[in-house]
Amino acid sequence: MSIDPELADELVATIAAWIDRDVVPAASELEAADEFPEAMFAQMCDFGLFGATIGVDHGGLGLNALTYARIVEELSRGWMSLAGILNTHMLAVAMISRFGTTEQRHRFLPRMVDGSLRAAFSLSEPDAGSDAQNIRCRAVPDGDEWIVNGTKMWVTNGMRAGLVMLLARTPDDRITCFVVEKTPGPADGGLTISRKIDKLGYKGVETVEMSYVDHRVPGSNMLGGSEGLGKGLHYAFAALELGRVNIAARAVGVGQAAFDAAMGYAQERQTFGKPIFEHQAVRFKLAEMATKLHAARLVTYDAARRYDAGHRVDLEAGMAKLFASEAAYEIATDAMRIHGGYGYTTEYPVERYYRDTPLMLIGEGTNEIQKLVIARQLLARWLEQN
Repeated sequence: MSIDPELADELVATIAAWIDRDVVPAASELEAADEFPEAMFAQMCDFGLFGATIGVDHGGLGLNALTYARIVEELSRGWMSLAGILNTHMLAVAMISRFGTTEQRHRFLPRMVDGSLRAAFSLSEPDAGSDAQNIRCRAVPDGDEWIVNGTKMWVTNGMRAGLVMLLARTPDDRITCFVVEKTPGPADGGLTISRKIDKLGYKGVETVEMSYVDHRVPGSNMLGGSEGLGKGLHYAFAALELGRVNIAARAVGVGQAAFDAAMGYAQERQTFGKPIFEHQAVRFKLAEMATKLHAARLVTYDAARRYDAGHRVDLEAGMAKLFASEAAYEIATDAMRIHGGYGYTTEYPVERYYRDTPLMLIGEGTNEIQKLVIARQLLARWLEQN
């Protein structure tokens, strides 16, 4: 998928300007209240961001992964939770676009363009986080329907989403993906929002536990039709390549915000008669922060470009997610230290960056899992070449 570079630059610049004007001044207050940003969500809809990667044939913007990553970076620079509102939706878009039947693509994608039908992604369970093969949620056939029973954890956007990409185990003991259509709210025909999960950071966007008790899903909602039986993990892992680019881009955005805050404070704060930027210890720390940020951005954009070229990028996306998330955490920590005692207060936004960055270390697979994925792919590619 390609897009005119000038149009891409114009779109990213427009979003960046909105971030500076409307998001940055309000983010900390909304975050402290753990309040869903209705006005910002509406503006994201107006920008067409929920149709960002949906093809123009279905009414979307048809953006490539690189432009999408740049948008996610800008959203996260303002408030990382905005990118979270978008990410699970884009995972669903990727799965339906790549693996859905023609009928499923025509039925769902046009309704997902404007944000009126938002999507959630549901893989993890209380006893199966990184171990996706161990999921216990089950779906059994009953005529033209499937009956689902089980509990899902860490469902971002689960309350407000009208569509859930659900991974469940079928009677052949394989894992299949179902497109669950739900009525936004706490309960819907055997599907219940069991509880809202409070978090250290990543406020304003809900993360919930969802319970299924004899919930019925039409057979026509099995992703990929009958050909999709047992292919759920394949579909999910393929979509998570883009999801990990998203996480890496989020990390770059938060890292940029933390670095900018540290640079600004280093010019303002004076000790021993001069700005702290003039002290070598602070200069060295800022130099290291800027280098990590630049490297994180490059590895993230490289993964996005490879995705756009049609390559399998579980290795590159995993590397980007691993490096960028660790870099963002280190940058946010150093930004807080440069702020000294003020960095530990809510008076400055660096404490928010410090609380938000751990999500990227564990989101879309923990960094420990990423190292296993990277090592496995390194071996596979080495064996192909030798």
